[in-house]
Amino acid sequence: MRDVAIIGVGMIKFGKYPDRLLSSMGRDAVLAAMKDAGVQPKDIQAAYSGSLHGGSLLGQRIFKDLGMVGMPINNMENACSSGSSAMREAWLGIASGLYDAAIAVGSEKLSALGGGVLPMEREDIEANEGMVMPALYAMRARRYMEDFGAKPEHFAKVVVKSRKCASKNPYAQFTKETTVEEVLNSRMIADPLTLFQCCPTGDGAAAVVLCSGDKAQKYTTRPIWIKGSVLVSGRFINGFRDMTTPEITVRGSKLAYEMAGVAPKDVDLAEVHDAFSIAELLYYEALGFCKHGEAIRLIDEGATDINGRIPVNPSGGLLSKGHPVGTTGLAQITEVVWQLRGEAAGRQVKDPKIGLTHCTGGGIYGLDHGACSIHILAK
Repeated sequence: MRDVAIIGVGMIKFGKYPDRLLSSMGRDAVLAAMKDAGVQPKDIQAAYSGSLHGGSLLGQRIFKDLGMVGMPINNMENACSSGSSAMREAWLGIASGLYDAAIAVGSEKLSALGGGVLPMEREDIEANEGMVMPALYAMRARRYMEDFGAKPEHFAKVVVKSRKCASKNPYAQFTKETTVEEVLNSRMIADPLTLFQCCPTGDGAAAVVLCSGDKAQKYTTRPIWIKGSVLVSGRFINGFRDMTTPEITVRGSKLAYEMAGVAPKDVDLAEVHDAFSIAELLYYEALGFCKHGEAIRLIDEGATDINGRIPVNPSGGLLSKGHPVGTTGLAQITEVVWQLRGEAAGRQVKDPKIGLTHCTGGGIYGLDHGACSIHILAK
């Protein structure tokens, strides 16, 4: 397999754009990434488009008006992992030697769905009984409180950290700082999770340009190297689940660390799938940043703050930057690239060398999850 570098990234500000076409948002992200990379349309040999609700042939609609036609365009849906799955396929196409340069784009317009809770598939037994994602993560939170003594204040601290980071991110949906009291006093959604502890729906797009290692210096003097790229799907559940251990993330991260030749202690920053406050805490443990049951210690000590031992979600994460689902994985990649290049003004982690992104997707009755993609990047 060949070395693969990221040579350009771009995204639009997350928010709600009722009057914009989804394809035009994706196109803006593509143009920003290509400008950042210094490439022309003729340089791109393949494109990968990720979206959950993008409809038919979204990728073709994005690239048509840029004159990027005739090349292979792959449209991908993998729930919240759609964008990061597109990223992995672009990496694989180049690493295998099939292409020298490719682009991945994630685009989503959730405001068109009217807001509220995204529905689960009706064929899943739990969905027919009223199971939605906030309820699932509320159960995880209750179990974690019972097993490890967590308090609602611990969950609220995750949101406070998130909003503080997002206040320095011009691409974030929510940029106003908050307090523990405000988080806990926001409307209850699924006890103990309040409104501020649930990620918002919204619109957005992000794109990443990749090329083979031997071609990277042609375009840039600051390539970011893809050291690990992993995509795993859910496994059958046998018996009762440990609600405080996201098994799919544990499996995926082990594979990613092995591929990259690094350990959790080597990671300088991470962007993780904090769709709910409790989720971020669980992923501290599942990704190996601390032992099982110790996540509340990390949040109490400030270990995951911008200036902490292992900064997590310096972008503001899903909770504050936003979560236009098919875009999220590529927005995470974009943030880590900016951090590794020293371009995250106002929220810059000090001299990071290795960054990790983690994006999970969906839930299916009988499996431990739907999908999980993890990327490890290095400068």
